[in-house]
Amino acid sequence: MTTANDWDWESKEKSIPLKKWKDNFEWVEEPHASDDGEHIGAIVNLDEAEFTVCVNGETWDTPFEKIWNLRFSRDGRLTALVSEDELWTVAVDGKTWENKFDYAWNTQFSRDGTCIAIAFQQDMAYGMAVDDKSWDTLFSNISSMNLSSDGKRTAASIQTEALSQGDIFKFSDGAFSAAVDGNPWETNFVNVWQTAFSSDTGKLAAEVRLNLYEYTIAVDGEIWGRTFGSVWEPKFNPNTDDVTAPVRSGSLWSIAENGHLIWNGKYGQLWHHIYSPDGKTIAAIVSPRFGKWTIAVDDNPWPVLFGDMVIDITYSHNGRHVAALAKDNGKWTVVVDGVPWTSEFDRAWPPVFSADDEFVAVKVEKDGMVTYAVNDHMWDHKCDGAWDPVFHPRGGKILFRTIEDGTYHRRIKSVSEITG
Repeated sequence: MTTANDWDWESKEKSIPLKKWKDNFEWVEEPHASDDGEHIGAIVNLDEAEFTVCVNGETWDTPFEKIWNLRFSRDGRLTALVSEDELWTVAVDGKTWENKFDYAWNTQFSRDGTCIAIAFQQDMAYGMAVDDKSWDTLFSNISSMNLSSDGKRTAASIQTEALSQGDIFKFSDGAFSAAVDGNPWETNFVNVWQTAFSSDTGKLAAEVRLNLYEYTIAVDGEIWGRTFGSVWEPKFNPNTDDVTAPVRSGSLWSIAENGHLIWNGKYGQLWHHIYSPDGKTIAAIVSPRFGKWTIAVDDNPWPVLFGDMVIDITYSHNGRHVAALAKDNGKWTVVVDGVPWTSEFDRAWPPVFSADDEFVAVKVEKDGMVTYAVNDHMWDHKCDGAWDPVFHPRGGKILFRTIEDGTYHRRIKSVSEITG
């Protein structure tokens, strides 16, 4: 498998014209670019109930009745969910899986992109499949599908008991659980939501509801020794089997580890907590005051507050810096270590740190056009469309993938060209 080190970082620009695609096909759907920028593909319509995928101007050999959810995997393969004879499956670079399903959705990839997972429906039962191998046991309902980072394990929230309309007693007794690789936990709960694998994929944690009023976290089916008024998505410490989650105690939120509060701060809301790469610190979105948002790192809130929202927390590679997007009075900006950029945008996408953690790049939209900003410096180029920036693994260069006036451009820029 190639890595970003193997990409072409020397060619300053490559272009692929897209305008003629609209002349060659009945219509062209939204394009997708590969991570390395070498390929751009789109679902195209040939005729009634006849679709294919066009990649760099070349089409897949076999047309399909329907195609959706076109995605490049992290290893550069182009995947889609396709329909043949009213049955759905996965196509990878135009080649389909052998298994066929009544319906399929939610394509997921392992961290390196080599494993592909989907959720599927078959004969009114639901399960997951990885690389064309399906769960042996299917369930009457499935949600919160999860593929482990190494691609070896799958998990989902499942319904274990059939419920008729108005069957409130069976519901209150517990009709939901979690399944790992199709094997359900032995314990049922009133509800089960988001799941998380441990770093070694040996354990699974999940948000669970015990009754109308009590919520907690379950690990491999065993609940914490304390319940809460609500909980959010659990996370495993990258270095241990300890599990943390945002929890509500009374009317305020904090973070608990293995059922015990580890943050002293109490917030009106707290969610989307993430670990630093070394597992030593935790950052989360918090609301210290009603209607005000910021980031707290190890229970220390940033001094700056925002009125609309804060999203997309991102740790630097060394774990010493945190970036996020903030929206105030309808305008977006980037905040790094509690310091907002001076630039404001109509829209912004998740921040990206350079390998040396000195630079933060963001795809942004302003006045109807898309461009990039690096360390609060705008690229003086307006685009019709773009994808997230990618830094060179050893720094100094950055990859921009854009669409401008009907042409796809892959550009390698020096970071100093943007920042001055």
